[in-house]
Amino acid sequence: MAPAMRLGILTGGGDCPGLNAVIRAVVMTARGDYGDTVIGFQDGWRGVLERNAQEITLPAVRNILAQGGTILGTSRTNPFAEEGGPDRVRRSLAAEGIDALIAIGGDDTLGVALKLSEMGVAVLGVPKTIDNDLSGTDVTFGFHTAVQIATDAIDRLKTTAESHHRVMVCEVMGRHAGWIATYAGIASGVADILVPEAPFDVDEVCERLKQRHDEGLYSSILVVAEGALPAADRKAERPEVLAHGGARDAFGNLRLGGIGSWLAEEIEKKTGFEARVTILGHVQRGGTPTAFDRVLATRFGIAAVNAVHDGAIGRMVALQGPKIVTVPLAEGAGKKKYLDMSFYDEVARPLLD
Repeated sequence: MAPAMRLGILTGGGDCPGLNAVIRAVVMTARGDYGDTVIGFQDGWRGVLERNAQEITLPAVRNILAQGGTILGTSRTNPFAEEGGPDRVRRSLAAEGIDALIAIGGDDTLGVALKLSEMGVAVLGVPKTIDNDLSGTDVTFGFHTAVQIATDAIDRLKTTAESHHRVMVCEVMGRHAGWIATYAGIASGVADILVPEAPFDVDEVCERLKQRHDEGLYSSILVVAEGALPAADRKAERPEVLAHGGARDAFGNLRLGGIGSWLAEEIEKKTGFEARVTILGHVQRGGTPTAFDRVLATRFGIAAVNAVHDGAIGRMVALQGPKIVTVPLAEGAGKKKYLDMSFYDEVARPLLD
């Protein structure tokens, strides 16, 4: 039997349904199969910087499988944006006696993990993002839950749109990739799907709505990803009105939101149809994960512990086909997985209502 280890674990970036399922699987596998001790760092990389950590026991995780959020807390702290950050991370891990750190997060969290790995820190990544835009894995946990939440919301919007003969614009998450918008749009049979990968012409959008109206379809639902842009603005970084005054997080990401409101105003102005907007925002991150995401997150957690004991440091667990494998962290961090537009053209476009 492999010698017991002292494993660290953290969750970073935006919260996501399924995080607790990963934590539970890591703790149960580490303690049950290997006799490991698991140390949880609070609030992502901030907890490592500040050495805010405590042991996670089996009783603490037994009932968290279906619980949303993360019992460890999270943040968008970037150690490489802090003075002496990387050295503070290494000192903190050494002080806690950590043999290997399991970092659960998206592009930014795993990007930090990659840099630390290149500096000799023993770290393994678990991919997490509801946007499903991480390379190296077929899908990330949280995505299917976000799609289901968006689909349910759009289904509800349809009945009120039909009652009032309105155009309803539903803005969903998707900073760089339109996976959520496309899947939810297909599942709910919307009139149009607007994604970051395909700049849209607002006049063409309005013409399609007018044509629907002429055909006796007096209500329409449009789903738009938060990162979608009209073609005229594609060369600009983002219209200021859509970027909350240019506010950025510690990784330099603009705070998005607002394209739905802008689009609804343009539609009403150009068509004369009453248009309303619903921005789902953080509703997509909250609540209990779907069965698919619980299972995938559990498989990731088990695989992460096994990989660490197999010496797979500097790597990331990933779903490829039916199997959980490990890939270099560099394949997941810093490489966006954009919406496959051939899929959009084949499945979404022909079914736009």
